[in-house]
Amino acid sequence: MEHSDSTYGFPRDAWDAAKVEARAAMIEVARCEKTIPYTDLARRIGPVLGTHLEPYDPRLWGMLGQISRAEDDEGRGLLTVVVVHKTGDMKPGPGFFDLAKCRGRDTSDIVRCWIEELKKVHAVWRVTRE
Repeated sequence: MEHSDSTYGFPRDAWDAAKVEARAAMIEVARCEKTIPYTDLARRIGPVLGTHLEPYDPRLWGMLGQISRAEDDEGRGLLTVVVVHKTGDMKPGPGFFDLAKCRGRDTSDIVRCWIEELKKVHAVWRVTRE
């Protein structure tokens, strides 16, 4: 696991700007009680980093982990719960559930875990204006 201060080889200013953009995108969909596909999020933050990001890029996953840990530390839940597969199961990927387990969530039923966390994050951002 990468350290929370890792920029995955990107310049610190670009990495931080991309995290701000990614967080804003996730908050935007959370406020509307929706989700965003990994593909759309990667497309949105790639230009901030000056590169093309694929939805399965480990650097994207690293960024999502950093954002989720920071949001959870602030009591707002795992914000990245709103980032999902575009097709197929339309749920977050396995990395989300690994992080959820490390953060004390019950992942014995991943659908239940996902729905509970999604409801929590939606509720936080529905009423919080940041």
